[in-house]
Amino acid sequence: MGQILLAERLSPSGDARVVAVDVVRDPIAYAFAKRALDLAVSTTVIVLALPLLAVLAVLVRADSPGPIVFRQPRVGRGGRVFSFYKLRTMVADAQTRFPDLYAYHYTRQEFVEMALKTPDDPRLTRVGRKLRKTSLDELPNLINVIKGDMSLVGPRPELPQMVRYYTDEELAKFSVRPGVTGLWQVSGRAHLRNGQQLANDVRYVRERSLRFDLIILAKTIRVVLLRVGAL
Repeated sequence: MGQILLAERLSPSGDARVVAVDVVRDPIAYAFAKRALDLAVSTTVIVLALPLLAVLAVLVRADSPGPIVFRQPRVGRGGRVFSFYKLRTMVADAQTRFPDLYAYHYTRQEFVEMALKTPDDPRLTRVGRKLRKTSLDELPNLINVIKGDMSLVGPRPELPQMVRYYTDEELAKFSVRPGVTGLWQVSGRAHLRNGQQLANDVRYVRERSLRFDLIILAKTIRVVLLRVGAL
């Protein structure tokens, strides 16, 4: 394991401090199999989904002005910040129109109890609501997988502004690549509070294996098709 300085994070006293994250080196066989699975599945799905992506791109652009693909900084393995891709589901000027939703000022309790997605989010477009319910907005995540920023299965990638609210135990999620899907997504998804999602992320890091990854992928297919926890 190696340590990488992650970011300034608030201590329990409220003071900012720099923290380090252990980067886990997985067994060679698991790391190789996981990466091979990531590349094979992501490449296949992207190629097969190209006609669908073309239709979705037209719908996103026709529904509201702005870019088709939404890019956002996210924190990944070892605290590295990367550009996270998804189809745009919100109005392009959401940060200007709803500045309070981008303040990111919370107490620890508010951070733990917050819901990351709400059905009445005023920033969502008409097409964006449908894309979220079907999870089709996440198809561009597979580009992140191919690039090596993410894996098919792993913890949820985080906004840089939120890292300062993490406990030392929760920082363990940054020791592995974040995932397109993960344990929290097949354990309640948007019905879970932020603290519950983080607990699932930490559990995944502790128990990860190729078998666990395949189980999560199989369950993901079910929750996506049945729209379990989709908002």
